[in-house]
Amino acid sequence: MTTNYRIERDSMGELKVPAEALYAAQTQRAVDNFPISGNRMPREFIRALGLIKAACAQANVDLGHLPKNLAKAIQKAAAQVASGEVDAHFPIDVYQTGSGTSSNMNANEVIATLVNREAKSDKDRINANDHVNMGQSSNDVIPTAIQVSANLGVHEKLLPALRHLHATLTARSKELAKVVKTGRTHLMDAMPVTFGQELGGWAAQIASGIARIEDASARLRRLPQGGTAVGTGINADPKFGKLVAAELTKATGTRFESASNLFEGISSQDAAVELSGQLNTLACSLMKIANDLRWMNSGPLAGIGEIELPALQPGSSIMPGKVNPVIPEATAMVCAQVMGNHVAITVGGQAGNFQLNVMLPMIAHNLLESIGLLANVSRLLADKAIAGFSVRTDHIAQALNRNPILVTALNPVIGYAKGAATAKQAYKEGRPILDVARETTGLSEKALKKLLDPAILAKGGIHGAPGGGGG
Repeated sequence: MTTNYRIERDSMGELKVPAEALYAAQTQRAVDNFPISGNRMPREFIRALGLIKAACAQANVDLGHLPKNLAKAIQKAAAQVASGEVDAHFPIDVYQTGSGTSSNMNANEVIATLVNREAKSDKDRINANDHVNMGQSSNDVIPTAIQVSANLGVHEKLLPALRHLHATLTARSKELAKVVKTGRTHLMDAMPVTFGQELGGWAAQIASGIARIEDASARLRRLPQGGTAVGTGINADPKFGKLVAAELTKATGTRFESASNLFEGISSQDAAVELSGQLNTLACSLMKIANDLRWMNSGPLAGIGEIELPALQPGSSIMPGKVNPVIPEATAMVCAQVMGNHVAITVGGQAGNFQLNVMLPMIAHNLLESIGLLANVSRLLADKAIAGFSVRTDHIAQALNRNPILVTALNPVIGYAKGAATAKQAYKEGRPILDVARETTGLSEKALKKLLDPAILAKGGIHGAPGGGGG
């Protein structure tokens, strides 16, 4: 098959570009130079570029630097970029020039082509560098695009998903508040807890994760737009950055502001690294919850078997009837990927050489992937695992009643040494702790039942000590 081409020109000379492409020479050079991963810049990042170009056009017209007709045309084309309508014309690989200059010029060229195709006269035509990129540099546009896209992803997707997960955990915690089970430390039997307490701990982890991410996003909204090439703001109006931030706030409904120090946001990626760190912490929380669910669901005969997760699909191509905990497994894989992304983002954050970070596209890709993965899997975990699992109360009660560790509650009455001997005997003989304690402690069955009541023990406190609470 033959492809039709047109000739485009840039400062380096002529180049063949596919005839139907909205981009021009600089984008084509990047396509030719970086056939590395096949992964393009994320949709959220391209959206941010469109939003930024529209905001910059409005700021330039407000400041008297750009004719209104050209600004309006740029904004119309930029809206097409933001909406995803022309994503096919953003072909550049993630692994490109470290400043993301190729992606910035890709946006400039696409917008310029869209405008020029509708131009009715020469006065309506624009240039990708002189008009679309007016008052800008790739060095402030790309860091701004990272922060805008990440902040929008956090506020539009991740935080709503986490609040939904938190609400689901809280509801199930209340529903199961009186269901007592064997607690476990070191994966070994420990003192009893309630399902409500266990799920309440998970809910608290998610609430802390929400607070951490909200705190990090406060610094993410401070945009370096207006710093241009090195942070000094050369070729940009001094009022430009604040106007762009105000326009982005208006366009998205999410608060943005101009950074008080533009050098920081261009030379470093500390805000992105900080947010990634909080996503990494959230991944640790979700991994813990997912693995707890897998253990609790294990069996159903030879494992712990405390709960039954919803049966979603056959679990084996060879073992009929097998059903696996697929949502917690998917969650664990997401968490592993987010942890790996954080390592890459951390290394990328160190690449701020003098006045510019030179790993921006990679940071953008990994940060946005982490946000999207965590948002999606949090909803799945809530809706397809936590909301629908059932509790195997008979199995739980059987294990709880035979748990020798309940003897811990007798420490204030009989002492640790006699308690340890009683527990060892119960383990050795495979008998309920109540029966053995009746023989070893001299306490009445009535007193023992009260002291060893799992529901009471799950409330904590001191039981049975002279002068202590619990009688």
